[in-house]
Amino acid sequence: MDLSTRYLGIRLKSPLVVGASPMADDLDTLRRLEDAGAAAVVLPSLFEEQITREQLASLQLEAHCESTAEALSYFPAAAGPPLGPEQALERIRRARAALAVPVIASLNGTSEGGWLGYARQMEAAGADALELNVYALATDPLESGEEIERRTLAMVRAVKEEVAIPVAVKLSPFYTSLAAFAHQLDAAHVDGLVLFNRFYQPDLDVERLDVQRTLHLSDSAELPLRLRWLAILSGRLKASLAATGGVHSARDAVKAVMAGAHAVQLVSALLRHGPEFLRLVRDEMMSWMAEQGYDSLDQMRGALSLVHCPEPAAYERANYVQILQTWRAPAGW
Repeated sequence: MDLSTRYLGIRLKSPLVVGASPMADDLDTLRRLEDAGAAAVVLPSLFEEQITREQLASLQLEAHCESTAEALSYFPAAAGPPLGPEQALERIRRARAALAVPVIASLNGTSEGGWLGYARQMEAAGADALELNVYALATDPLESGEEIERRTLAMVRAVKEEVAIPVAVKLSPFYTSLAAFAHQLDAAHVDGLVLFNRFYQPDLDVERLDVQRTLHLSDSAELPLRLRWLAILSGRLKASLAATGGVHSARDAVKAVMAGAHAVQLVSALLRHGPEFLRLVRDEMMSWMAEQGYDSLDQMRGALSLVHCPEPAAYERANYVQILQTWRAPAGW
């Protein structure tokens, strides 16, 4: 059974990729994931805020190099993720030395600027590819969707100019015309699109009048949104496609591939069940393919995409209308 796939121009032994998570902070865990069948590993993001904070601290130190040690007390207290840029680069070096599978670095930010130059340093540290995570929530009522897209495209072009390794862009689903924006990214020669970023929504504590930040792991219920857009984009772009969010079983992985994914990223399922769960997903995926008569992943990829689907309207407005009409009140309601 041939599970191999080509993602970002890199030949992988299977589509099963470990997405960015705290698991990558431990080399033993990374080795366990590789042993369990991980075809590649995405490392946690280096954030724009981490880079700019360190750059600001450097400028402050230079400006006050003649001050006494006590003067350090008037520097603003550091906040945010604990790893700085140098530690993040060292994590890439250590992962690259420890693993045989491709190591994909991640750079996370929303604005144009010098912080994007760290893409080149990530490549020099040994990253085989780079995932540019454009996580942003549009809250400025004066900033148009066109401006947000323009800024993202400028970031992508800046990163592509910095590195020779493949670059994927991790997107949210909240674009006015996602298909059109995907084509613009494709025209900018990105090597892959990752669908979709999970937005961690805050909750409200109404007694304490406070905002609560709680991490909720995904489940398979989040997968259909990814499937729909994988199917719509499959066969229409040169870039590779990856699904992330909602892949919790071999069947989920099969669905993503048949919708058009070249790779599927798992995180929450592995956090719940441990690294060895990846082996179960791989083995069950191979068993399903054998039962259905598939010899390779390439045979099934995109079989249920929009360009191949026997009922294309299922991905478009007809699906919305028909689903609303299927609801029936329960007996005795």
